[in-house]
Amino acid sequence: MTRLLLIRHAHHDYIGRAIAGWLPGVSLSGQGRAEAAALADRLAGAHITAIYSSPLERALETAGPLGARLGFPIEIREALGEVRFGDFTGRTMAELDRDPVWHRFNHLRGSTRAPGGELMLEAQARMVAELERIRESHPGGVVAVFSHSDIIRAAVLHYAGMPLDLFERIEIQPASVSVIELGDAGPRILKLNETG
Repeated sequence: MTRLLLIRHAHHDYIGRAIAGWLPGVSLSGQGRAEAAALADRLAGAHITAIYSSPLERALETAGPLGARLGFPIEIREALGEVRFGDFTGRTMAELDRDPVWHRFNHLRGSTRAPGGELMLEAQARMVAELERIRESHPGGVVAVFSHSDIIRAAVLHYAGMPLDLFERIEIQPASVSVIELGDAGPRILKLNETG
């Protein structure tokens, strides 16, 4: 049995305002840096055996304090990165609210592709495949996995046996921890969106 701690990156200035997606240079805000430090304190006694992260700056900056505290390297995996939002990237929430494709994308995540980006099923498949690789590499371990809200939600839905169209029913807040155990008998979701 491998325990995965799925951790969303901490706050940055795009949250609630615009879609950051894979934009380079999106770093944590002052609030986010404080959250990352607090997260390292919260998880210091969790018996973590490895740390993995999305390659995006905000995820790496969130993982950094925990890695420094435990003395572990951070293994970077592109498959843990954010959903590729294509033409939605960089647009403000006010702009997107006027776009019917954005609304369809959010209500029908299982079958609507972000224009110029990924189908959510594709993003879910890459995330789950990477989590399964991590499980195989760390049998019996506790692994911290730093990623992004939408892709964590997609993984949780997969392991819960729920369709992607129920995406909006799950909340994954900044610097939150969701815990899933993966073993031969199947997955167990132990925590969801825990913020300490």
